[in-house]
Amino acid sequence: MEKYDNPTRKSEDRAKLETKALKAKRPGFTDERYNETSYYVENGLRKVYPYYFTFTTFTKGRWVGEKILEVFAREFRAHPAEEYERCIRAGTLTVNYQKVDVDYRLRHNDLLANVVHRHEVPVTSEPITVIHMDEDVVVVNKPASIPVHPCGRYRHNTVVFILAKEYNLKNLRTIHRLDRLTSGILLFGRTPKKARQMEHQIRNRQVHKQYVCRVEGEFPEEEVVCSEPIEVVSYKIGVCKISEKGKDCVTRFKRLSYNGKSSVVLCKPQTGRMHQIRVHLQYLGYPVVNDPLYNHVVFGPEKGKGGNIGKTDQELVRDLISIHNAENWLGMDGDSEMSLFKPKLDMEDRVSLNNDKDGSSPSSTPGLAEEEQQQQQQQQQQEQSLKVTVGTQTGSEPPDSSFTNDKMTVDPHCYECKVKYRDPKPSDLVMYLHAWRYCGPGWEYETPLPAWAASDWTEEER
Repeated sequence: MEKYDNPTRKSEDRAKLETKALKAKRPGFTDERYNETSYYVENGLRKVYPYYFTFTTFTKGRWVGEKILEVFAREFRAHPAEEYERCIRAGTLTVNYQKVDVDYRLRHNDLLANVVHRHEVPVTSEPITVIHMDEDVVVVNKPASIPVHPCGRYRHNTVVFILAKEYNLKNLRTIHRLDRLTSGILLFGRTPKKARQMEHQIRNRQVHKQYVCRVEGEFPEEEVVCSEPIEVVSYKIGVCKISEKGKDCVTRFKRLSYNGKSSVVLCKPQTGRMHQIRVHLQYLGYPVVNDPLYNHVVFGPEKGKGGNIGKTDQELVRDLISIHNAENWLGMDGDSEMSLFKPKLDMEDRVSLNNDKDGSSPSSTPGLAEEEQQQQQQQQQQEQSLKVTVGTQTGSEPPDSSFTNDKMTVDPHCYECKVKYRDPKPSDLVMYLHAWRYCGPGWEYETPLPAWAASDWTEEER
């Protein structure tokens, strides 16, 4: 591989590599990306046919000077070293988009790219419903289990991809986010100006948010205000705790009903910290009934009540990773080195084919070119005249009503093609936390309440 001595040329080449890397890994926004695979519905789940995808990352400082095979064998333990050796020799794992030897030593700014046969995680087939749409904003009711953005092992099974592929609502600007397991109000801007305006309103606390949740036990009748500061223990896995070193935050809680075992609670976060409602409820001793993270003894015998965890941050992170399969519920979003290749597989959650014969921080996304915006605005009149639902396919094929073998691709070298995953259980797809109502200067949007928020709902209905 050529060694560059000219700083200007080196800078230009890095810029070219960065552009190429961005195109390879960005969440989508082109028909080519949207059309690389399609959906099918099975057992109440939206599934994605496997497809090829290129993961990219630049060499980390700690890798410089090390052999590429040694780095991947150590850093990405989802597969054995022999698999990475095969990829390097086959040229599907490259450096600066060039084939290298297995003993190649990594340099500063080397771009690593790996072509993988990608298998996505199923999500609920419950439809995304449009609450409001005009020339500036799109407001939807997000079902639980569907991430907002591509992250980790989710890409096509995300809100932005589904809206683009099935509503023809493309290049929406994200105004805020919801956790994957949280359902409810989700706002998108259709123009950069509107997205910036609403982001500004959220940052300046001009937007009032109301959530509903179902918590363990009998929540107090009187209003409870929790103002304990919250600290992020690990951004990498997405976990927080109450800490004096944390950021100030306030949540107001009011009980709506109690069925003898659990309570429905109205939550009004006055600030927008990560996992704020869930962490404050954990601290108060009334965790969300089915919160897989904060309603767990990994935080101690009292599940973190009163902020009593009894272990260091390092111990907590270690225990969280060892107990749970990271892609199931830890918040490893984005294109971190941990998501460059598949997370380590949970042996208990898969069955060999041979043995199983049964078959919210504000964020903007890249914008449209001016011409595309005009085309989108022209389509808007048609979209508004239709009562838009997921069933209204405005520019794309609907999901297959069942598995279609002709669309299935199999890679002889793909590890995941050799195993069959059990479908997630219904309880894996929902957390009883719902973004119910958002209102700001001159606007207000509200969703219907989920079934579990009814006063007469019982745990037997889960």
